[in-house]
Amino acid sequence: YNQIFMHPEDQAHTSFITDRGLYCYRVMPFGLKNAGATYQRLVNHIFAPLIGNTMEVYVDDML
Repeated sequence: YNQIFMHPEDQAHTSFITDRGLYCYRVMPFGLKNAGATYQRLVNHIFAPLIGNTMEVYVDDML
């Protein structure tokens, strides 16, 4: 998840405040509503030639 960059316009939606300032995620954090589906779609696209031949993907595990 932490290697998938978020669109700059969407980064503000992940803002949080600490005593050190206002922060937002630049990469996709765990827990976002569509994070799992986005990750799965990206993995399926990247590894399409291998899936079913030498690789299987289940949620966030690759065998």
